[in-house]
Amino acid sequence: MSKIEVDTIAPQSGTTVTLGESGDTVNIPSGVTLTNSGTATGFGISWQSDIKTSAFTAVAGEGYFCNTTSSAITVTLPSGNIGDTIELVDYAGTFLTNNLTITPDGSEKIEGSTDNKLLATSKQGLQLVYSGASFGWVVPTASREGTNPFYVAPYDIDFLVIAGGASGGQTIGGGGGAGGYRESTQTVNEGTVITVTVGDGGAAITSPTPAGNSGSNSSISGSGLTTITSAGGGGGGAAGVNGGSGGGGGFNAESGGSGNTPATTPSQGNDGGSATFNVGGGGGGAGGVGTNASDPNAGNGGAGSASSITGSSVTRAGGGGGGARTGYNAGSGGTGGGGAGSTLGGGSPATSGTANTGGGGGGAGYDPSTLSGTSGAGGKGVVILSVPTASYSGTTTGSPTVTTSGSNTIMQFNGSGSYTA
Repeated sequence: MSKIEVDTIAPQSGTTVTLGESGDTVNIPSGVTLTNSGTATGFGISWQSDIKTSAFTAVAGEGYFCNTTSSAITVTLPSGNIGDTIELVDYAGTFLTNNLTITPDGSEKIEGSTDNKLLATSKQGLQLVYSGASFGWVVPTASREGTNPFYVAPYDIDFLVIAGGASGGQTIGGGGGAGGYRESTQTVNEGTVITVTVGDGGAAITSPTPAGNSGSNSSISGSGLTTITSAGGGGGGAAGVNGGSGGGGGFNAESGGSGNTPATTPSQGNDGGSATFNVGGGGGGAGGVGTNASDPNAGNGGAGSASSITGSSVTRAGGGGGGARTGYNAGSGGTGGGGAGSTLGGGSPATSGTANTGGGGGGAGYDPSTLSGTSGAGGKGVVILSVPTASYSGTTTGSPTVTTSGSNTIMQFNGSGSYTA
């Protein structure tokens, strides 16, 4: 191998010196230091001297100063090869006033999405590196980006908030009222923390008391949001208790409790049914009143309400059925998770409301030979959020079940937690 030792290499003619030919490899040995006292191009990012003031298509390996003082600009990214890098800088600090839109090439992606992205923060800078077909152009570094390098416009979230259902009463008890049922659509801003509280169902009772245990409230709240609170279902009687849906009346021909308490518009639940001396009234449901008892039949639980927030129609928040004296007929639970009542004397035990439907528990029956029985517990509540997938942040606590339906991402909270928009 021949060796040339010189102090300076200068062009024989013109101003360009070429090392090697196309396809050759020029090796820089370990320990060598390259010092640049001039202008380097082709090493890393080549910054373009022309300030961009109108739409353009970026080239891999180049950096651009973008001036949106006069109007917004759209930059189209090229088809990428792994490792390709592009940088963009807000030249005049005007991205907030006139945004920079970044659009992918054809079916290429930016951060895993084929949607356009927006830079809307003054003095923002951004580096984009192509990672492959799955996620496309990704952002390893950015300045002044907040929680997300790209601007996320306020977007709508659909909410379904169901409180815990109540337990049924004991000794010819009324059915438990379903948890309050409320729906809402609200506009949220990026970074809003939505706190989710999921109410428990009322615990079953085993001895004669004035009424079963009411369910606990469920709610959503956050900065800039209207707080939505659904009231726990009212316990089944003796005297039915007021609640999201009212508990059914029980022994001694007591009246059912009132639903929609405290009052909301639209109503979050219905009244419980009244009892006779032998059979209990049904607990109210989100979609219907608990039926009144009429010898020999206890009242059935009120029907729940259906929602398609998860992508398919599901009925929740049914009321509990009334309990009955031995020899009479217990009430059935309302559709949507309501528990059936019992008779004790040869009948089935009272059934609890279904978990995470807010269903009311069934009322216990009465058997003179035992003077005992257990009512059905109320079903725990649930909170469901439906978010446009393009806006979904993925930041949650409380381990919600996350699914997709069409263009939406659905989070079902079976316990308390949060979502950050």
